[in-house]
Amino acid sequence: MNTKNQTSLCPCGSTKPYATCCARYIEGNEPAPGAEALMRSRYTAYTLLREDYLLVTWHPSTRPASLGLADDTATKWFGLEVKRHEQQDTDHAIVEFVARYKVRGRAHRLHEVSRFVREQGRWFYVDGDV
Repeated sequence: MNTKNQTSLCPCGSTKPYATCCARYIEGNEPAPGAEALMRSRYTAYTLLREDYLLVTWHPSTRPASLGLADDTATKWFGLEVKRHEQQDTDHAIVEFVARYKVRGRAHRLHEVSRFVREQGRWFYVDGDV
């Protein structure tokens, strides 16, 4: 399992140490308090190859069986910019973001508007439009 130094800055771009930012959701058992926090922690989980966290925070109605991250050492993540967070009602939200990454030296941008739902007090990623 890939872990991060607890004192280094969190990959999500918050400028907080990993230990006081996304670690409490990824490493611990604390649910993300909102859709933006969940989206940031999911980005961080991608940088750490934490497929377990990504799958458990993906809504069961759209969750894939696996992501194959253990085999994805070619992807290097370089930054996250949250463009907007919109709380649609108490249990639905969208987060628009841009994630920058490289695969085998080639730069890419993922610009997505993601949908999130809260069920039984926990936020889940549902899907997104790229």
